[in-house]
Amino acid sequence: MPEQTHFRWIDDDLLIQLRVSPRASRDEVGRVMGDRLKVFIMAPPVDGKANQHLVKFMAKQFGVPTSQVEVVRGVASRDKTVCVSLPSRLPREFQITKEP
Repeated sequence: MPEQTHFRWIDDDLLIQLRVSPRASRDEVGRVMGDRLKVFIMAPPVDGKANQHLVKFMAKQFGVPTSQVEVVRGVASRDKTVCVSLPSRLPREFQITKEP
């Protein structure tokens, strides 16, 4: 199986590289495209609303409070890196595994 490149672990923090599509008809996780995972969100990319919505969506998916999710790279871009600290679950659609 090829190594996944859209995520990496740094201790208990999970970094995920995303390609975000705002103004989607619904929030959902797409497929891995190269080194990024496609994520569709309903919020528009205006006044930081898309980033706020993305943080809430990711927090819900990984079972953590929003304070444990941060956009660490690409705040003004569709290509983003998001850090999830101490995720309590790893949703299958994100295609992420915990290192041994």
